[in-house]
Amino acid sequence: MTSISSPPRLLPWLVASLGFLVLALAFSGRATLSLVMPALEQDMNWSRTFVSSTAALSLIVMAVLAPLIGIFVDRHGPRMALVAGTALIAFGAFAVALSDSKIVFILAYSGLTSLGFGIAAIHVVSTAVAQLFTRNKGLAMGIATSGATAGQFLIVPLIAGVLVFAGWRWSFAAIGIACMVLVPILWRLLPSRRSLDPVSVRRDKARRSVAADVRYVFRKPAFHILFWSFFLCGYTTTGVIETHFLPYADHHGFGPIPSATAYGVLSAVNMGGMILAGWLADRMNRPLLLGSIYLLRGLSFLLLINIGADYSTLILFAVFFGIVDYSTVPVTASLVESHIGLHVMGLTMGLISAGHSVGGALGALFGGYLFERYAQYDWVWWSSIGLAMLAGLMVFMLRDRPPALSNATTA
Repeated sequence: MTSISSPPRLLPWLVASLGFLVLALAFSGRATLSLVMPALEQDMNWSRTFVSSTAALSLIVMAVLAPLIGIFVDRHGPRMALVAGTALIAFGAFAVALSDSKIVFILAYSGLTSLGFGIAAIHVVSTAVAQLFTRNKGLAMGIATSGATAGQFLIVPLIAGVLVFAGWRWSFAAIGIACMVLVPILWRLLPSRRSLDPVSVRRDKARRSVAADVRYVFRKPAFHILFWSFFLCGYTTTGVIETHFLPYADHHGFGPIPSATAYGVLSAVNMGGMILAGWLADRMNRPLLLGSIYLLRGLSFLLLINIGADYSTLILFAVFFGIVDYSTVPVTASLVESHIGLHVMGLTMGLISAGHSVGGALGALFGGYLFERYAQYDWVWWSSIGLAMLAGLMVFMLRDRPPALSNATTA
């Protein structure tokens, strides 16, 4: 096992690196639906409302699953979760590639792949990192979770090339192949929970009840602020950008490869933004940092509204939005640990991630509905401005350093 042969000081960085790879493929798989949406609609004669609803249903599945997986990771570690999640993404991607009806497509994408996305998720990786790191924890979480965007600036343009030359089915098949290659690597290199925890710690975790953990989390005012701000975060990122940015670019006359390239720029900058936010979370007032990110994100949508046919404005938006996109993740995770507690971090991040997914589902569904009704996205972008500003104001109510936490879930 890796936990025996690898030096202890390298083990946390190994887990962070593998989490980075998992998120790179998982989030590229999620972006693939947005990328192929116009081609899929044309080939299958499906409406944008139907495809957007499938994406929304996927996010609901992820929302339901997130806290359950969080509890699992709190007690058993990330190894089985990341292996199982990556395998489900692979099987689901192959099933999507073979879809020939709406029912099969829903079961494949909103079923299998969504289960994989919900298990091989940011909150699983961030919890795993928090459990292993004692110093530079914010930076480590920023690096590990930046896989959610880092893989996309390389993988999504490649998928766009597959789409142009081989079609949307092979785009999903390519994601499936990459995930299948990663599964045995994860199984071999990720440490088991037993190899990390002493027996006394495992027994203490086993004695805690899930109900006590949930009561403990819900009694924390910080949880409600972080939950609802992350719910609004989901609407303004996963919902309207991850689902509708590429179709919006296509609507303005930019082809698949230029659109995917812009999305790749967004993702590349996003990677740097997440790492920078994690580094800053170790060094400055975190509510001020997180609230400012939300406010700047709201302003970025003004660029999106005024793109017209100017590709340089699309790229400028991608850069601006990339800085403030998923940079909320390491800061939110850092606040969860300090304000609620490491012993329930998986559960807490799972609940907060569930809120993010529900907010994203609303954004995905709302965007598809408004596009079909008005043949434009302007109202979606205006709503995103207001909601991002609201999230920022909510976060400003938090203190940077709370009173000392009790480790007892009955507190």
